[in-house]
Amino acid sequence: MAAATATAASFSVAARRLFCPTSFPSSTIRFRQVRTAARPNLLISTQTPHQRLPLQRLYATASPATSTTISVGDKLPEATLSYFDSDGELKTVTISDLTKGKKTIFFAVPGAFTPTCSQKHVPGFVEKAKELKAKGVDVIACVSVNDAFVMKAWKEDLKVGDEVLLLSDGNGDFTKALGVELDLSDKPVGLGVRSRRYALLADDGVVKVLNLEEGGAFTTSGAEDMLKAL
Repeated sequence: MAAATATAASFSVAARRLFCPTSFPSSTIRFRQVRTAARPNLLISTQTPHQRLPLQRLYATASPATSTTISVGDKLPEATLSYFDSDGELKTVTISDLTKGKKTIFFAVPGAFTPTCSQKHVPGFVEKAKELKAKGVDVIACVSVNDAFVMKAWKEDLKVGDEVLLLSDGNGDFTKALGVELDLSDKPVGLGVRSRRYALLADDGVVKVLNLEEGGAFTTSGAEDMLKAL
């Protein structure tokens, strides 16, 4: 019995010293040697109950990560997007290139070749491109978290000309900077982390209109909605 008690006390002190060293100032702990048949040189603490200090938490609780979503009045974050030009050359373009001194519409889709994006969202902006530009819009760009090769194939499949730029945010850098990531990892088609659907108007890089959808819904981010907002 004495051996078991001594062993438990020794483990308790060792655990406290390992995980919570600041809880036990050296001046408050005294040790004495206890000789038992099993552990002839065991050291245990002789501190009295009123000297015991509460154990500190062994694990820190992290604060939930907060993601700041872009808002009207904010400056668009800088990022580099890519695309293939009409000659088949891979090009890159920055957000400042697309927005400096211009009125620019960016609209984002969760994925190239997906039904709503292919049948409604992109075709709507292609159809209304002339009307949008007549109202002062200089650039219309579709952004998706897909690589530039996929965006090129999608553009060809949709037969999109120069009315709308189809831009690759392949690593999701622009999407993350805007705070509009959409985690579709639980979906069986394997989309992973993409972008929420949205449409925004930036004037010289400052957001003037922002229609941000819930997830991949398509209710307020179409070309008609942007025409009404201009």
